[in-house]
Amino acid sequence: MIVPIELAQTQSITYNITIDELPDLTFDTKVVVVTNPTVAGFHLDTLLQKISARELHVITIPDGEKYKTLETVENILNECFEYKLDRKSLLIAFGGGVIGDMTGFTASLYQRGIDFIQIPTTLLSQVDASVGGKTGVNNKYGKNLIGAFYQPKAVYIDPKFLETLPSREFAAGVAEIVKMAVMFDKAFFTFLQISDLSDEAVLRVAIRKSVELKAWVVNQDEKEAGIRAVLNYGHTFGHVVENETNYTTYLHGEAVAIGMVMANALAVELGLLTEEEAQSIKTLLKKSSLPAEYVIHDIDDFYEHFFLDKKSANNTIKFILPQGIGNYKMISDIDESIVKKVLRQFGEF
Repeated sequence: MIVPIELAQTQSITYNITIDELPDLTFDTKVVVVTNPTVAGFHLDTLLQKISARELHVITIPDGEKYKTLETVENILNECFEYKLDRKSLLIAFGGGVIGDMTGFTASLYQRGIDFIQIPTTLLSQVDASVGGKTGVNNKYGKNLIGAFYQPKAVYIDPKFLETLPSREFAAGVAEIVKMAVMFDKAFFTFLQISDLSDEAVLRVAIRKSVELKAWVVNQDEKEAGIRAVLNYGHTFGHVVENETNYTTYLHGEAVAIGMVMANALAVELGLLTEEEAQSIKTLLKKSSLPAEYVIHDIDDFYEHFFLDKKSANNTIKFILPQGIGNYKMISDIDESIVKKVLRQFGEF
């Protein structure tokens, strides 16, 4: 199955997201695969058998969110220079969201921009991170604060790569699927409530639907000037959770799940979401083995971290909240006292 990306404001940029067995790939140029030891151990041989290129190299970087830094990107760049890549060369991101973000960012920088493709191997990257061209790294101030919008030339989603995915990583991807359903499609949310994603056929349906929804959003708004910001539901809170825990306690999807629960509490406080709807979302997250509780130790400090979020502007915070299930509302003028009242629900007692 192919889902097209056709950017409405950048008509010269189009590419396909292919959801199927990974095809044979032939390139008349130098190709560098960027991966990590975990993915390489399971799947690198399979990938290399699929690729034909003028030269083929592999760069292996450490595994984990804590390595998503400018230093790692510089290390990738240095190896690219050692291999004497030129502007017609190609990078392949082979891994999860961290690999995809850093490979895409490296591609945007090398000689002012070379091509790259995404071959995501985690559920989170297949349904979210690999689609749409967001690239970047973290720093001490927050997540993905350094980066670029830089579109791949293609995305190849092969669900077979998920067979070796640890259950916790799988659940982290489900969080992004739930996010899409809550924001855009109530019928999809109902489907997830009654479905077992461990069934391969059901999982393929969920992947396809999530990718279609994300493509629909990205096609309208490549650089997050409008509707694409809705994809950050759960992220405004979740990024603070990740930052507070030094990106070591929670996987990204786990933090997003916690962030959705917090966003839902704010939506309930504002009358956008009923208690029953908030509970149904929380129940689905728990059914998917995702965390739904978090203790905030310093309410004021947690609140101040919101202002480092990329969506904040003019000293205001943009919150993405569900308006019922299947719809959304973006609000930038919520009084500080209301937000802190909600945060205190997650404080120490």
